Amino acid sequence: MPHTKRRRLVTTAVAISLGATALAACGSSDDSKADSGPVSLTYWAWAPGMDKVVDLWNKGEGKKDQITVTVKKQASGDTLVTKILTAHKAKNGPDLVQAEYQALPTLVSNDAVADISKNVGDAKSKFADGVWQQVTLGTDAVYAVPQDIGPMMFYYRADLFKKYGLKVPTTWDEFAQDARQLKKKAPGLDLTTFSANDSGLFAGLAQQAGAKWWTTSGDKWKVAIDDAATQKVATFWGGLVKEGVIDNQPMYTPAWNKALDTGKQIAWVSAVWAPGTLTTAAPDTKGKWAMAPLPQWSASENVTGSWGGSSTAVTTDSKHQAAAAKFAAWLNTDGEALNALAKESGIYPAATNAQTSGAFATAPDYFSNQSDFYTKAAEIAKTTAPSAWGPNVNVAYTSFNDAFGAAAKNKSDFTAALQKMQDDTVADMKKQGFEVSQ
Repeated sequence: MPHTKRRRLVTTAVAISLGATALAACGSSDDSKADSGPVSLTYWAWAPGMDKVVDLWNKGEGKKDQITVTVKKQASGDTLVTKILTAHKAKNGPDLVQAEYQALPTLVSNDAVADISKNVGDAKSKFADGVWQQVTLGTDAVYAVPQDIGPMMFYYRADLFKKYGLKVPTTWDEFAQDARQLKKKAPGLDLTTFSANDSGLFAGLAQQAGAKWWTTSGDKWKVAIDDAATQKVATFWGGLVKEGVIDNQPMYTPAWNKALDTGKQIAWVSAVWAPGTLTTAAPDTKGKWAMAPLPQWSASENVTGSWGGSSTAVTTDSKHQAAAAKFAAWLNTDGEALNALAKESGIYPAATNAQTSGAFATAPDYFSNQSDFYTKAAEIAKTTAPSAWGPNVNVAYTSFNDAFGAAAKNKSDFTAALQKMQDDTVADMKKQGFEVSQ
């Protein structure tokens, strides 16, 4: 989408949300030259140990350039987005923020983050195309530097797959066959569960299928949460739930942990960060799991979705945007910084050069039986599909939790739940004053 069209969309949102009448440069900065003299920057972030990572900057590059960064620990998710927008309205926001990818359109629409395309050098070359697209929103602008990503993959109990004669699925059809075969051989077991308590999982599955939930044309947003790709995903999972060959209970509960740990559920569609969750949820099955690429809708395809991830954005309130952008690029591309982020913050880096080195040179302890874990993960990460986020992801996600939660519990029509999600999202956008076409 041309940058001029994005500017018109952002102007509309700003007028609605903040009472502004125009946006001259779409959050871009004239501060393209390096700041002179001592500069102090504030960084709002939620990742644990970020202050220790930033210390490396302050003692190294930052000291040399006289740029000091101070981390202010924040809550994540919608809480942080609200705080950023409130601070921006009062014109006292921080210099930098840790922003989830799906939050960027909201921040851009409210003119809260700056276009730093002139200040990040060759950072683009450090990231997979599908990852970089998440910080450009399909424009020539750059609204953040990617930090961590969550490429999706398939986890399964290798010992139990062997015991029950199951094939590691390479397609979703094979996945369904495994679910039916397991239920026939061991009626008390389930291949996995469909969980409606984490909308990011469903969004990632739709992304893999080719969904584009929010797009723009001229001055209008198009909302297509109920597009053909997402309907395919909803119908597939709803069919398995109704058939009774997978469970319909939510994740992250004591019951779910027990199901994984005892082998009552023998697979999990998740993301690269799953080893950390499994270590806590299923400690007794360490070394018994394996990881494979996400099943594909067609055997000829090779694409994955994304579940989670964040970026480092520079705010329009910053008086030192060039300095802030320089720090953001260092934080997410420098080898020492990336190693520290892995060690202190537990992130899986978006930068491709760090995905098989340093902390990721050897497999996670839980997967010590799969020595090529991170090599395989890096290959999968390269296949991440482009995303298409909009300005009210929070509303869509809340609607998903409600509508799909009820449908999963009742084993009712998932496409009706999808329609509810679509309708709720469109209604909210119109209420906010966005022009919407369907």
